[in-house]
Amino acid sequence: MIEIKVPGYGQLCISHLVLDYNGTLARDGKLIEGVGERLTELAGQLEIHVLTADTFGGVARELSAVPCSVFVIPIDDQAGAKAGYLRKLGPEGAVAIGNGRNDRIMLKEAALGIATVQTEGASLEAVLAADIASPNIVDALDLLLHPLRLTATLRS
Repeated sequence: MIEIKVPGYGQLCISHLVLDYNGTLARDGKLIEGVGERLTELAGQLEIHVLTADTFGGVARELSAVPCSVFVIPIDDQAGAKAGYLRKLGPEGAVAIGNGRNDRIMLKEAALGIATVQTEGASLEAVLAADIASPNIVDALDLLLHPLRLTATLRS
């Protein structure tokens, strides 16, 4: 669990990290450099959940060395499937990270939503639903590894 007290924002008690795969953790189906190591480090504190339509068919191979759960979402109503998964975990104890329009609901409902804006871009709806916009996934994961960065960004 990661506990962070943010003045003017509140107390975050995070036990789950819920992530989109393509466009967030991966580019063209391949895990982005530095992501696996950071997820492995975070797995000591958080349960990691990766949600994907597995567009490129290689998510299991790419994440085989990472301690995480992978959930393949259906083609129809992806936003609803991701939000439903988050709700089963308990959004009040989760951080969600994503970039797509289908991530917007989980980003909004999570205790902390982080939108990544990388080479695939980011849906404006996802960015507006998030609490934080990050230039890339490595920096987004580093926010969790170095929680005082979150305090600096979120305090009022």
